[in-house]
Amino acid sequence: MKAEKRGLFVTFEGIDGSGKSTQMERCAQMLEAAGHSVLLTRNPGGTEFGLELRQILLHSAKPVYPMSELLLFIADRAQHMDEVVFPALKAGKIVLCDRHMDSTVAYQGYGRGLPLATIRELNQIAVQGRLPDLTLLYDGEPTLLAQRVNSRGKADRMEGEKADFHRRVREGFLELAQLEPQRIQVLNALESVETLQSQTLQHIQNALDICALA
Repeated sequence: MKAEKRGLFVTFEGIDGSGKSTQMERCAQMLEAAGHSVLLTRNPGGTEFGLELRQILLHSAKPVYPMSELLLFIADRAQHMDEVVFPALKAGKIVLCDRHMDSTVAYQGYGRGLPLATIRELNQIAVQGRLPDLTLLYDGEPTLLAQRVNSRGKADRMEGEKADFHRRVREGFLELAQLEPQRIQVLNALESVETLQSQTLQHIQNALDICALA
């Protein structure tokens, strides 16, 4: 299997503890072994500028108000698209991104309660209309996934939010999946790592096949 020159943009989404990062890394190894050129990146923090924003967003000891939080995520995304994503796609790479625009809708929209229309408009500006070709959403009961987060040690600002916040975020993700079923594929985060790896690779293979026909 081989990606077209236009590249393939795949985002990995889910609430904290869903295992999306593990699946992304395993997937990259498998794709590279199959001969693909793969770029692993993340939001926030996929650029030097983004790393500074990530520190503020996830680890600031001072208050970060919801609208400021939103705008920092959007700034990170705009920088990330121009500096990392667009060049990689132009080079024909498969870009695997840990969190992207859907996280902002779910966390700052459904979680924080900011206007969804505002978030969608800002997202569109940041990505310049370039949506992911495929979004993989790893879904699971927040209380169960929180146990995984707690086992990792001290939680960051987002991970440390109350259970009700994470429930709203999950509901937001699932609603997005209902609105865009062709782009967003939902996987059961409580399945075994091996089962999820197989399902993840199959979804990406399907997306590659579609690109080959485009």
